[in-house]
Amino acid sequence: MTDISDRSRLDSIIIMLKMNTSASIGEIAETFHVSQMTIRRDIQKLVEAGQVIRIPGGARIEHWRGAERSFFERLQKMSHAKHSIGRAASELVRDGESVVLDSGTTTLYVARELRARRNVVVFTFSLAVLEELTSAEDIRVELTGGVYRSSSHDLIGHAVAKSLTSIYADTVIFGAAAISFTRGVMVHDPDTQHELLQAGKRRVLVVDSSKIGTEATYRLCGIEDCDLVLTDRGISAEDLARLRQMTQIQVAE
Repeated sequence: MTDISDRSRLDSIIIMLKMNTSASIGEIAETFHVSQMTIRRDIQKLVEAGQVIRIPGGARIEHWRGAERSFFERLQKMSHAKHSIGRAASELVRDGESVVLDSGTTTLYVARELRARRNVVVFTFSLAVLEELTSAEDIRVELTGGVYRSSSHDLIGHAVAKSLTSIYADTVIFGAAAISFTRGVMVHDPDTQHELLQAGKRRVLVVDSSKIGTEATYRLCGIEDCDLVLTDRGISAEDLARLRQMTQIQVAE
């Protein structure tokens, strides 16, 4: 449980980071006259809440404007569901395996949970995933080439596609904007990398329940093309039954 003084310090840390963009653990500890261990715990709480980004030795917050703000806002939406999905998805990855992580907010929650794995290789075009795993000593991150896109804090372009075609990992974990029962797995992003789906032996779609039964702009693949759809407990019994007729479904606790 977070008491009032702790909550006040967390709020103050956010304000400090908004003013300075980033700060080290030592700087924050000195400012609030507490131990560095206390600040590490505070940062972890803020990271789990999607309010700050962990960097080596400290934390930072993005001064996003306009379209760039959307990534941070999406990160916070359905955060509890995404956290449970991220934990369940990470349990599908065994020590010593390789995984391709899509760019997106739900897959970022997966990356956070993967920090506990050992000897895992993560392939990604998401700079947010890279930053999340930077200090995870037992995980090797391989970043594709590409052109930086600030709105999603990731890489796009032909270099990403070329990199993905050379990868064949144990598992591909990817997200989507919608699951339509008539049109399949859908996205809003015209730059979505279709090569992602061929970059591993097993395709796991991670999607929160608010997106099931909705539609987006572009079709990515069929529901039956997913080896597993991983969602949260908010899914309706009717939608769960319909999805189970098409592929394997797991509901994260």
